[in-house]
Amino acid sequence: MKVHEVMTREVELISPHHTLEQAAQLMAELDAGILPVSDKDCLVGIITDRDIVIRAVAAGEDPMCTQVGDAMTRQVGYCCEEDDVDGAVEIMARLRVRRLPVLDRHERLVGIVSLADIAARDPRRSGEALHEITGQRIADETATEPPNSGAGRGLHTDKPPRPQRG
Repeated sequence: MKVHEVMTREVELISPHHTLEQAAQLMAELDAGILPVSDKDCLVGIITDRDIVIRAVAAGEDPMCTQVGDAMTRQVGYCCEEDDVDGAVEIMARLRVRRLPVLDRHERLVGIVSLADIAARDPRRSGEALHEITGQRIADETATEPPNSGAGRGLHTDKPPRPQRG
């Protein structure tokens, strides 16, 4: 199964110049815990609800004044829409994340794939993925040991790198 078959295509972006309050409000409106951060059509990071809480609020920063760029995660793992779901899961496991931005062959953001997206199509695989990412098993006696997760896409900081195969 390919990533494009399970990913969420409707992705809202936020600018690094927006405030954390604006990001949190958009997350609440979308019922999402993650927003890709884009500057001039370039993916420059990801902001999560956890980033807002841990990096800003818990540190005493004012969410009404602090910009997204000050709290976002700059190194972003990603996969490509034509990748196999298993490859995306391996990247999630290696990076210990539950969601990945999805790029097309022109390195444009076209969606996000999450464990929930995978679970909707393949509950057994999502249970295995959860174990690979967190070390926890869901109540499923058929779960198997995770595969070796050394392969996958890279990380980027300023712009998506050229997709690497193999």
